[in-house]
Amino acid sequence: MRMLYYAHSGLRYLVLLMGLVAVAYFAFGLATKRPVDKSVRIIGSSFAGLLDTQILLGIILLGVLPQSGWAFYPAFWGHLVMMVAAAGLAHAMLVINRKRPNPGYLLPLIGVGGALVLIIGGILSIGRSLMASTPIGG
Repeated sequence: MRMLYYAHSGLRYLVLLMGLVAVAYFAFGLATKRPVDKSVRIIGSSFAGLLDTQILLGIILLGVLPQSGWAFYPAFWGHLVMMVAAAGLAHAMLVINRKRPNPGYLLPLIGVGGALVLIIGGILSIGRSLMASTPIGG
């Protein structure tokens, strides 16, 4: 249980870091009108994959909460909904961009940037800090 919690808590830093890298890359590409290459797909997919892994760990963690004696409280619903919405937004914008005849930087920027806003809101919704870990059950 603790290992799963710490994995979920620690992966947050990779998700946030990859999101910031992606936003910076997409914003730079958009601002400089740089031609789109496969790195847009790679960076976007890396962010989406990390976010999907984070959500999977979170869902598994919710499944083992009752056995651990750690209470499920209503704020978890807001956390869960915001995180799933973040993944949905990121995936939707990246897929739409990939299927366009001329992919660009704007849709990935909206998808990843919007997902980061939802992720930050989801973390704050359960009373956690973005950059500090809270002990399990605390």
